[in-house]
Amino acid sequence: MYFERFFDKGLAQASYLIGCQQTGEALVVDPLRDVDRYLDAAQREGLRITHVTETHIHADFLSGARQLAAGSGAQLLISDEGGEDWLPRYDHTPLHDGDRIQLGRVSIETLHTPGHTPEHVSFVVTDTAAGNEPVMVLTGDFLFVGDVGRPDLLENAAGVAGSAETSARRLFSSTRRIRRLPEFVQVWPGHGAGSACGKALGALPSTTVGYELRFNWALREESEERFVRSVLSGQPEVPDYFGRMKLTNRDGVPAFDVEARAVKLDALSKSVGSEAQIVDTRSVESFSRGHSAGALNIPDDGSFVTWAGWLLDPNRPVVLVARRERVEELRLALGRVGVDEVRGYVEDPGDLASVSGPMETIPLVSAMEYARSRDDHPGTLIDVRSTDEYAAGHIPGARHIHLGDLRDAARNFGPDQALTVYCESGGRSGIAASLLRGLGMNNVTNLSGGFAAYRCLDGAEVERSEERVPG
Repeated sequence: MYFERFFDKGLAQASYLIGCQQTGEALVVDPLRDVDRYLDAAQREGLRITHVTETHIHADFLSGARQLAAGSGAQLLISDEGGEDWLPRYDHTPLHDGDRIQLGRVSIETLHTPGHTPEHVSFVVTDTAAGNEPVMVLTGDFLFVGDVGRPDLLENAAGVAGSAETSARRLFSSTRRIRRLPEFVQVWPGHGAGSACGKALGALPSTTVGYELRFNWALREESEERFVRSVLSGQPEVPDYFGRMKLTNRDGVPAFDVEARAVKLDALSKSVGSEAQIVDTRSVESFSRGHSAGALNIPDDGSFVTWAGWLLDPNRPVVLVARRERVEELRLALGRVGVDEVRGYVEDPGDLASVSGPMETIPLVSAMEYARSRDDHPGTLIDVRSTDEYAAGHIPGARHIHLGDLRDAARNFGPDQALTVYCESGGRSGIAASLLRGLGMNNVTNLSGGFAAYRCLDGAEVERSEERVPG
């Protein structure tokens, strides 16, 4: 048996290639849209992709399953276990609980494991050349290292009112089912730490059923009621593009032009500049010292694709401010969340002056400077972190507006209102400051170092809920 894991750091997402070296047949599970990686890997190993499948209809990225199946001539197998609302709207071979996919000596059983989503399935893999017991299970977004998938996405992302508790109870039943597998069976999940599809995902790439039985809270919990309360509490905010991804994946993802290349733009016409979204991928510090008017600062780091999916309009073209060697990977990352039209890029933001006007700056203020001068400079202090981060401790008087909600909330601010934004260390607040400036707020300051720097100050006060406690 051949087995290979592909991991995308930006999405913290894993996809898999499984093959039988004797017959040359191979299966790909949960592919991304840029499908060349799977075709290249199969060719390298002397395999041909004969089957393509998914564990569920994804919400955090656009699937490459249809495109890969079409490009390789493979059979497309998709779960039909989700009920009428979550049946794929495109041609496929339906998968049901107990169905088997045969790749020569490799046998793969479909296991319906609903809860994260109604249609979710896992794949139990047996290498019959070695023995008749399973060697691994691919659990998608059902079972992670140390956690389980969140059951609230159907309600909070896809708008199915009242479904979160029902999904949580189905998830509990699925955990009972996975416990029946032998303890030595390897667990290969669909996500790692950093994904918004759970709240406490481990960073290890894999685990075993036995290890999770001992240390995963969800598999250890015997009370369904306690499980439901626990799994529905403390989940991170749902990126609003998740709903769009879910429906597009159900209805059929359009083909993605993997071969396209973003071109360097020496000059932009006013028509391009007026309709394009300028995404500046430099560091917060570099952006703050000088940037094009209206540009959105999303640094080229591990969170780029999440914030791009959350904050960009997929129906408008993008112009990147980025290093030439990073442009192609950034274009692919944007395509994974449905932002397909990257019109071009510039390396120097000054090249956009012809369409955006003079360069702008955003003041950075240190935690010490802010603490010393706050009483003399009244204004609105905005904490853009998650709800849980804010509740655990924040600067007294700060108003909580999660970064993903800031665009809508900004309608309540006047153009000259003094606004200071902060997050934990300064990254998210840099995005927030650029967003506010782009929306016409003229008096925006970013708290450099964020709450982490503030709480280290001697005598700093920290507010938790309604209580103020010495920092």
